[in-house]
Amino acid sequence: MEFVKASRKKVKLRLNISAPSGAGKTYSALLMAKGLVGEWSKIGIIDTENESASLYEHLGPFNSLSLTAPFTPERYIEAINAGIKAGFECIILDSSSHEWNGLGGCIDLNEKLAQSKYKGNTWSAWNEITPRHDRFVQTVLQAPVHIITCTRSKMETVMTDDKKVKKVGMKDIQREGWEYELTVSLNIDRDTHTAIASKDRTELFEGKDPFVITEKTGVMIKEWCEKGVEAPPPPAAWFLSPESQAELQGLIKSSTLDTKSADAAATVIAGAKDQGTIDKIKTRLLQVQTPSI
Repeated sequence: MEFVKASRKKVKLRLNISAPSGAGKTYSALLMAKGLVGEWSKIGIIDTENESASLYEHLGPFNSLSLTAPFTPERYIEAINAGIKAGFECIILDSSSHEWNGLGGCIDLNEKLAQSKYKGNTWSAWNEITPRHDRFVQTVLQAPVHIITCTRSKMETVMTDDKKVKKVGMKDIQREGWEYELTVSLNIDRDTHTAIASKDRTELFEGKDPFVITEKTGVMIKEWCEKGVEAPPPPAAWFLSPESQAELQGLIKSSTLDTKSADAAATVIAGAKDQGTIDKIKTRLLQVQTPSI
């Protein structure tokens, strides 16, 4: 271990835009991304909102990928990696909420796993689902490009001081603590379409008056991101492919392991963070296969 002098490094943006439906998350994210990277062709948007991003094609020739159910963490990871491979400099996730609470998202996966494997015990099922969600989060954090996420917020109706009824976003539809993983989190008001920061490591927005997100917002953030020295490239995000997962599950089923040992093996596989761990458990499973007749 060795302490070194702290130095500011150039960074890639990790920003979340949270708002109830109709507040302008997609539009705002696109304008910010344009200011951030300068050209529409450098922007890729992963659209889980029934291709709603296409409504803004008049803004410029950005690129989109329509992601449909099941909204598993692995499919989000695959889509992000496809955007990186395509050479986009900014990827927008619109929205991240489906990964958590959509059809085939983490909550849905957990409920089905609890019923099929843990006799309805959802707490035990999270031991397998949480690592899958964590790999999605790490893919977002370690991507070598700018990432803007749009997150739905639950909408509630409140009475204002002047006795008017107003719809406001109360809580993000994502795992608790999602906004704290990122560099900046902005909340957009549904009526005024203005944003305020709930978290801001850039110090560009914290304590400032509500503002409308424009291309200039992206330019301002770009200047902040490019201050400092070049950072070393982040390690490539790792995740277990669906094919490998199916192969390992098959090896568990055909093994001589008792129920407790089989569950333990499944837990290790679900929590694996590198290929080395997977190779070790696969070797062990191959050693305890039921002899063929």
